[in-house]
Amino acid sequence: MTYIRVRWIHEFPNDPVILYSELDSERMETRKVEVYDDGHCGFASTTECGGDTILGELPIPALSEIAEDSQFEPEEILQVEFEKIWEQRHGKVENGSGRTL
Repeated sequence: MTYIRVRWIHEFPNDPVILYSELDSERMETRKVEVYDDGHCGFASTTECGGDTILGELPIPALSEIAEDSQFEPEEILQVEFEKIWEQRHGKVENGSGRTL
């Protein structure tokens, strides 16, 4: 599995600002958490979902390809970081500085 975090820089109050994805060997999403500016989350997996979040139907591009669009800041993360966010998916998520996103 591969784990990524993508910061989405925009001014749309109803869209997520951070996207966390767990990707299989074909880069298909198996779990995803979307974090909104106020810290609430949407999530999806192959067995459950919350909010408007759904898994992508196409493979996720390479991080270098995602980064070509300046509104996205992608990075690979460790499984432990993804699991922490996944465990918090029903509440609010804080960023690394301790500030609720």
